[in-house]
Amino acid sequence: MSDWKSDAMDDLVGQDLRDVLAGVDSPDWSVRAAAGRRLAAVPRIEEVADVLHRLLLDPHDTGVTSDTAVALLARRDVAGLRALLRARAVASSDGTADQLDAELDCDAGWMTDEGGDQLIAQLRTLTSDADPDVRSEALLRLARLN
Repeated sequence: MSDWKSDAMDDLVGQDLRDVLAGVDSPDWSVRAAAGRRLAAVPRIEEVADVLHRLLLDPHDTGVTSDTAVALLARRDVAGLRALLRARAVASSDGTADQLDAELDCDAGWMTDEGGDQLIAQLRTLTSDADPDVRSEALLRLARLN
């Protein structure tokens, strides 16, 4: 088993881990969506970022995009928001881009004063991200909030 599997997925072990990873490539959208929800909840998502990115940009069903995005936003941390911004910056399908926008713009957690302040602080942090796509998307979102 590779390092990212053993290090990042402390809560996913053995057969459970194999099932989640197999779900990423399932022909059934609901299985892929469940895999996205589970992977979004691992403690160090940075180590599974490429798999989450693929699920956020699912070419077959925006339900996978939506479920994965909602789970990432539920983390309420910079890593989860970063994953969404990274995907939104490169989304080429209008449906996928619209779904990512909807999840980012309509998350109820950002609608309170405290949540809005948290979002702004996280976006400001991401304006200095190493990935230019993430930086650009964070700057765009901050400009829309002003």
